[in-house]
Amino acid sequence: AFYGYDVDQTMVRIGLMNLMLHGIKIPQIENTDTLSKIYDQRYADGEYSVIMANPPFTGRIDKGGMSDKLKINGTQSELLFLVRISKMLRSGGKAAVIIPEGVLFGSSGAQKQTREILLKDNQLEAVISLPSGAFKPYTGVKTAILVFTKVEEESPTWHTEKVWFYELANDGYSLDDNRRKLAENPLPIAVDAYQNRATNTPIERKNHFYVPIDEIIKNDLDLSYNRYREIEYEEQTYEPPQDILRALFVLEDEIKIEMEELKNLIG
Repeated sequence: AFYGYDVDQTMVRIGLMNLMLHGIKIPQIENTDTLSKIYDQRYADGEYSVIMANPPFTGRIDKGGMSDKLKINGTQSELLFLVRISKMLRSGGKAAVIIPEGVLFGSSGAQKQTREILLKDNQLEAVISLPSGAFKPYTGVKTAILVFTKVEEESPTWHTEKVWFYELANDGYSLDDNRRKLAENPLPIAVDAYQNRATNTPIERKNHFYVPIDEIIKNDLDLSYNRYREIEYEEQTYEPPQDILRALFVLEDEIKIEMEELKNLIG
């Protein structure tokens, strides 16, 4: 029931051994580039019911060997992997993919095309914003998790009605290179909020909230959490300038007295 693909032969071997150690006697991990024309020749689209992926960030693909099915105007690997994952899903299949946050709001044609595929061909269910440092010490890039369900390939209409947004403060570990385990783990809270999002999501856009597709379209398909979050402003109160100035004069007089005492002590 489990399949995997990786371009790194060493990672393939590690993955195969891991599966065998966990009782899967005939593991199926292929040393294949899923963005290539070779993948198209060997495998069909719409094969998988569940896909989980953490594709490479900020890479670029050689157009010569790139699949002709990945119809976006760009060679950024994180975008191409999203398009490929969408094509690999069967109708009703679900994916959870970690992506760099720039994918959510970038203004290039390829980035907008990719977001349109996510919102049209799929029902984009959730955008979960992860904190910077979640993948340290390997990278400090701020990331997000996309959860979506396949509906229709090359759909002319929007199959997403609304998107659920959630911000994760941390993953239970410190966000520095040491990655120390923290006393509190917010992951179970996030899972509970996701599972009960249909009935337990507040109207106020603070930690988690829904955004309708019409609003997302008006915002140029921007899917970043901070675009729609309500920013709370705390009103600051200050003492009148006259009172502050009087306090400064009093403080200055106290300093002069203490300086005189110090001068007398040292002669």
